[in-house]
This record gives sequence, C-alpha cells and structure tokens, in this order.
Amino acid sequence: MFSRCLNAGAALLLFVIASDAEARQLRVCADPNNLPFSNRQGEGFENRIAELLARELKATLVYTWRAQRRGFLRETLNTGRCDLVIGIPAELESVRTTHPYYRSAYVFVTRDKDPQVASFDDPALRRKLLGVQLVGDDGWNTPPAHALTRRGIIENVRGYTLYGDYREPNPTAKIVSAVAHGEIDVALAWGPIGGYFAALEHPALKVSPVKPLDEPGLPMAWAISMAVRKDDRALLSEMDALLARLRPEIDAILAEYHVPRLPSAASPPDTRP
Repeated sequence: MFSRCLNAGAALLLFVIASDAEARQLRVCADPNNLPFSNRQGEGFENRIAELLARELKATLVYTWRAQRRGFLRETLNTGRCDLVIGIPAELESVRTTHPYYRSAYVFVTRDKDPQVASFDDPALRRKLLGVQLVGDDGWNTPPAHALTRRGIIENVRGYTLYGDYREPNPTAKIVSAVAHGEIDVALAWGPIGGYFAALEHPALKVSPVKPLDEPGLPMAWAISMAVRKDDRALLSEMDALLARLRPEIDAILAEYHVPRLPSAASPPDTRP
C-alpha cells in the first residue's frame, strides 16, 4: 500500500515537473523607464499590449529590462535574452518585423489658448520659442529639427534629448512639460510622447501632426511593428495573426494613451520569406 502511494506521488511529481517545463513564456525585452511605452511597473501601452498577447497565448509574460538606446536590439533580442520587442520601426533590417500595428508622426504641441501651428511654413514659427528632440549624446537631429534648419529657423530653437535624464521618472516628458510651464511655445515631439504627456497637463495641451508629412528626404511619419529574431519565422507568423485578431483591443489601448495615429500607408503585397 505504501509502495503504491509512493509510486503515485512520484508520478504526480513528475507530471507537475513536466507541466511546468511545458508552460509557455512570452519573453519580452523592454525599457524599464520609458513612458508612455513601457516601464518596470507595467504602466506603458507596450506593457499593456504585451499582457494582452500573453493572455491570448496562455503564456507567462517575462521581461528582460534594458534602456532602449544604442545597442538595445544587439544586446537583447539578437543575443537570445528575449524573443519579442513590442515597438520598433517597421522593416528594420537587423530583425524581422511584424505587419505594422499603428502609424504615428511627429507632432506640434502647443498651449490650449495659443493659435494652432499650421505647418513648418507657418510664419509664427519664426517668432515663437521652439523645442525639438535630439537623439544621442552627439546631438543627432530628428527630422523636425532638420525641417526647421532648412527654413533658416535656428536662433529660436532649443534642443531636448529624446532620452532625457534617465535618473528621473518619465525622462522623455520634459519637452512637453516645457510647453505647459511656458519655457517654450511649441514642442516638436514624436507623436506617442507628445500625445501622452500633453493629455496629462492641466489644462491639456493641443497636439497636431506636423505638416508636411512628406518633407523631402525627411520622413515625419513611421509605421510601428513588433520585432523577432531573423530566424524566428514561427513567432513572426504567430504575432501577425494575433495582431490581426486583436486589432480592436490594441487600438483601444493606443487611444487610451492618446497616441496620435495616422491611416496606414499603402504597402506592397507581403513577399517575406
């Protein structure tokens, strides 16, 4: 009798171990301090989308955290530390990307009572104090900064690093809060950053896509996808199917975070191997 109980207990233990071994994980690499996209507390819209995907897959969501700066993909996804990155420009060459799940653009952010800026050619931009985002320690300019330079709008422009002071919470918010506090009159920010932080100000700030979006040689709008490793075609197909099925839920999350979205650009037939 004791032997049968022992054997039954051992069999149950082996079943539990086998079940645990077969339990699926969705391994995601993300930035721990990068709202509105992600943070360690799970408060970003990419966190919410990752949770949605994990539920659909009946998988445990597991994060690898790293600041999303130079070397991010090389040191995380492409070394096998995770399997998925939730937000990445579509068709990035170093990875395989899903079909885009939203498209956004750089935006003008202004105070509620100020006249709305019409375009890069609005004469008001020559009189107002402007803030633009810069990328990296070398001050590499974003497309809106180049668009202003083309028009000779230089002296009234202040630079705000895209990454901000990473020692502080919400480091990318500074360019938007500068408008609310009167430090600058107009911010030119990447859409999700501008939309999210503008809505948090009291009163909320106005947000509108920059114009023209098709500035020659300077793309102002970008389609955003998810990324997997180049050899992970199975996960790529699975994510594409989930994105198509979950589009209403994902759109609702993006709307909740005030992400400015543009209609999807026309794309050629899918010829990915």
